Amino acid sequence: MQYVGAPYVWGASGPSAFDCSGFTSYVYAQLGIDLPRSSGAQRGMGTVIPRSQAKPGDLIWSPGHVAIYAGGNTQIDAPRPGKSVQFRSIWQSNPTFIRLG
Repeated sequence: MQYVGAPYVWGASGPSAFDCSGFTSYVYAQLGIDLPRSSGAQRGMGTVIPRSQAKPGDLIWSPGHVAIYAGGNTQIDAPRPGKSVQFRSIWQSNPTFIRLG
């Protein structure tokens, strides 16, 4: 949550700016969990779970994007150029939920 408002910058890995996978890899590194740097590679980490079993902290992956599940129908992510890290509704139509560790 402390990174809400940090700007999206393609290729940025924090802590003052992030892209989507830079954000997730940075946040998880603070917890001692190493993630690959790209969203596609992060897709291969952990265990895929059904949305009904998702808990805050799980990854939400869709082609070209990755976010962190925040509970309910929300996620925290670095969305795209011109935006910043934010909480927002899950917009992906059929995302993959991934449990790490």
